[in-house]
Amino acid sequence: MITAIVFVKADVARIPEVAEQIAAIDGVSEVYSVTGDIDLIALLRVRNHDDVASLVPDHLNKVPGVLSTETHIAFRTYSSHDLEAAFSLGAE
Repeated sequence: MITAIVFVKADVARIPEVAEQIAAIDGVSEVYSVTGDIDLIALLRVRNHDDVASLVPDHLNKVPGVLSTETHIAFRTYSSHDLEAAFSLGAE
């Protein structure tokens, strides 16, 4: 599974609509509105790099109100949340 983090600059007047449209794209797991130089962060979880290569330019960048994107590919996950979820399987 490939995780990509996409920084999105959006038309400020349309941030909620842009976020909702991005979140509806297959392969986008989460969208956050954030402070700072960017407006939104989208997390993509897809099977391979080719999916990222088509998802960002063919879908995400074409959402009306998206001004620019910057994509980062995650190499490893360092999260206690993931470890807790893995160890709690079947612990009910």
